[in-house]
Formats: sequence, C-alpha cells, structure tokens
Amino acid sequence: MIAYPRHRDLHFPGRSPALASNGMAATSMPEATLAALDVLRGGGNAVDAAVAAAAVLAVIEPQSTGIGGDLFCLYTPAATGKVVALNASGRAPAAADIGWYEAQGITTPDPESAHSVTVPGGVAGWEKLLAAHGTKGLDELLRPAIGFAENGFRVQQRAAVDWVNHQERLRKQGATHYLPNDKPLSMGDLFAHPALAETLKKIAKHGARAFYESEVAADMVAILRARGGLHTEADFAEGINAPIFVDPISRKWRGHEVFQCPPNGSGLLVLMILGILEGFTPADDGPLGVTRLHRHLEAARFGFRDRDAFVADPAHAEVDVKKLLSDEYLGKIRALIGDDRMIQNLPAAGEAVLPDHRDTVYLAVVDRDGNACSFINSIFDFFGSGIHAAKSGVLLHNRGFSFKLERGHPNCIAPNKRPMHTILPGMLMKDGRAQMAYGVMGGHFQPMGQSLLLSNMIEYGLDVQAALDLARVLPRNGEMQYERGVPADVVAGLAKLGHNVAPIPMPHGGGQAIWIDHARGVLIGGSDPRKDGIALGY
Repeated sequence: MIAYPRHRDLHFPGRSPALASNGMAATSMPEATLAALDVLRGGGNAVDAAVAAAAVLAVIEPQSTGIGGDLFCLYTPAATGKVVALNASGRAPAAADIGWYEAQGITTPDPESAHSVTVPGGVAGWEKLLAAHGTKGLDELLRPAIGFAENGFRVQQRAAVDWVNHQERLRKQGATHYLPNDKPLSMGDLFAHPALAETLKKIAKHGARAFYESEVAADMVAILRARGGLHTEADFAEGINAPIFVDPISRKWRGHEVFQCPPNGSGLLVLMILGILEGFTPADDGPLGVTRLHRHLEAARFGFRDRDAFVADPAHAEVDVKKLLSDEYLGKIRALIGDDRMIQNLPAAGEAVLPDHRDTVYLAVVDRDGNACSFINSIFDFFGSGIHAAKSGVLLHNRGFSFKLERGHPNCIAPNKRPMHTILPGMLMKDGRAQMAYGVMGGHFQPMGQSLLLSNMIEYGLDVQAALDLARVLPRNGEMQYERGVPADVVAGLAKLGHNVAPIPMPHGGGQAIWIDHARGVLIGGSDPRKDGIALGY
C-alpha cells in the first residue's frame, strides 16, 4: 500500500476524528448524535440508538429523510460476528401495472407525481429491527423526536441551504407548512411540526400499525388519490409487512470483507468497483492524483451502466449477483481500462463482457459491547415528492421515480414491486469482527463515495475523518462532476484523458463512519463536513 500521512495537515482547517472507549454515534445532525448517545448511556444498544437518531433526523432534517421514506440497515452483533441485513424499502401499489401507465400515455417518471410514491417502509423497518435486535421500544425511543416536532428545533446551516434551493418544490406541491409566510427557513430559525408530533405519538403508543392503518394511512392515501395515485388503504396496511431480513452480499478486498445489502439496493456497485480496482496496484500519485481518480471514474462508469441495466427487485426479476461479482467478469472490465485515456463509448451491458443483461441520512452507531449498526433512511429527492399529508404531517418520498416505465425492463414498475434503490449502508469486517460501520450519502454518488472512502483509508492511509473530508468526483450524465477541492492541475489532467469535466454547485453527499480499533479498544469516528453533523462518543 501507499505510504501517506495518517493525519491531516494541521496548517489547514479541518476536524480531527472523534475518539471514545464505550460507545459512539455519527450522524448528520448534532441533535441526532446526542439522542443516540443518550440511549447508549442509558443502557440501550446500537440498534436502539440508531432508531432514536433516525427518528430525530426524520423531524429535523426533512429535506433528506422522514417517516414517509424507506430504510436499509446492516447490523453486526459482536456476539456472533454475523452481518444481518434489513431491507425496509416499500412497494408500489397493487394497481401499478405497466399497462395502466401505457393506457394513460405516461412514459416518463415524474418525481413530483403521486406515481413516484411507493408505500413507505421506514416505520415498519424500525419496529422489525427493534423486535429482532433492540432492547427498547418505540415508546421510549421516539421521545426525543416527538419533543423536536412538538417544541421546535433550530434549523442548521446545510439544512437551511437546502430549504432555499428547493423551496419551489414545496411551493408547487402545496407543502405550505414548510414555508412559513411563504418563505424558506433560515439558519437558526425555530421550526415545529405539531401534526407530525401527533403522528409520532401514535406510533410510539401503538407501534407501526398506527402509521399503516387508521387515520394516518387514510390521510396519506387521500392526498395521493387526489393527485391521481393508485394507492389504497389496503396497500398501506400491507406495507407493515414490507421489511424483510435478507442475506447480505460481500466481497473480500485488501485483507477485509466488505458487506452490502443485496438488490434491490445498489450495494452491488460498491463491490464491483472495488473488485475492478483491486487488480491494479494503487496509483502512486496519491488519493487526489489523476491516475487514481481516472481509474476510479472508469470503474464506476461500468458499475452504473450495469446498475441501470440489471438492478431490480429480485422477487420480480433475476439479478445475477454471482456473475456480476465474479473475478472473470470484473477482470474483463479491468482489462478495458487504460491509464492513458478515457473509454469514450462503454460497451453496452450485455455486450463484450456480460452474457445476456440523492438525498438521504446515513448514521453509524457502535455500543459498549461492540455491536455495530450501519443505518440509512431516505425520502430520495430533496423533500421527497414534496407531497405533504398535512393532517398527519407526513412528507412522502418519491422512491418510485427510480422505476422504469419500459415494458420488459427488469426495473419496470409492477404491482407490489420494490424499485431499484440508491441508498446503501456499508459494513467492513475483518477476522469475523466488525471493523467499520460506514456510509456515504448523496443519491447516485453513494457507490462511488463508499468505494472512495474505503480506498482513501485502506489503500492511502487516511484516517476516517480525513478520508471523508477529501474532495470528490463522480461520473454522471456524461460528465466528470468534481468538487472545488479537486486541484486545478488534476482537473486539467483528467480532461486531457478525455473526461468531460464539470464543476458542481453543491458538494457530493455526506457521510459518517466509525472505525473499531480492537487492539487498543478505541472507537474512531468521522462525520462529513458537507452536512451539519458530528461524531461523538463517551
């Protein structure tokens, strides 16, 4: 591996990693991190703390998450060292048949349409995860979130920026509660959501059924039906059964084993990117070098190509994970990548190498017993669909926007089908123990972000915070989108190789991670400066 400084240059602004011995949480908001720590110090485990933090984020970071969204989780109990995966993504309505859309002349998904709303799986996921691995109930764990919804919270800086940038969606969709006096919230403003507080109280008292049945579900269904949606109260009642425990997928890499949730999530791409790159000796031009970033961009382009062609709900379409992760397949891709030029036209999926075929919150928690929880909750786009069920206070996600309206495509919309998902929690294992719970947010950026983070740490020796801080790039829509922190000479070098370089106005995602140093008994945490969060332990 490359010798590289293991700490940040103290001449420049930055943040040192957080350190602790007994427990740690890393989330995208300080209030959520503190809520998780309160649970840990009160005797709760990592799952308990993760649910409490996720519920707080569902109130105070409404542009990214909410009870109207989905979740995925990877959990490693220290006692077994066996990674557990929960898929709590929701399904399309029972009436969502491609023939109906064809008859209506709907050929392109609309992120602000009721048709982009699948039945949310997150609340049912909280309950299922706690029942299997938690020690506390929703009645206790939702108290901090209820308090913020009822009494208000101070809007953080990044949240305020998102509020300004995406106010038109809220205005267009009539989500007026989020625009007091028809204006977005500013940093430091106090914002409360009494209707959401009442719904959270019902969930705390009666469990997930209070969300999927009775007046809360009726309110969500009514607004969706009024906007042309096919949803029924029966769809929502069935939604409580959507979360399922699934077998995680993994790949050995650089002396570790990287675990991901299987499709319909996109964790497969992380393993593919790492598998393609592991055949190269790490580039000696450093983590922000032209060769390093070029190879990573090329590998990611193949990964995204295959995601769009193959990743779908495995209950409705065959996803050949074994073939996509095979050394033979990844080796054929690697052989196409050259350090001297960008591939101008990738071979289509199914040709040459394969026989036949955005906004989110991520949090990590490790408790005093070493149980590690990697947890991601999302409403997809900024403020989701923007459709707000005002009586219940639920802002609905638009995860169904990821469906294809293309008959025969593996990810084509269908009754009770889960869409392809961009959100993916990660878990790094070594010698049968959790080494790091980690995740990187940012819609389509997430597989790129996770693979960059792991490479930054394992191949280039950066600590967890420095690895999150490092400037980022992403291949997207025919461009190489780069953050301002990428040096100008590196951007020029990538352009010379053929990349269509394009600066982006907002940075790529966010991220959190907790590294477990078993030899010294210390937890080392980081939280991405692109968000408002913090890693803290005790």
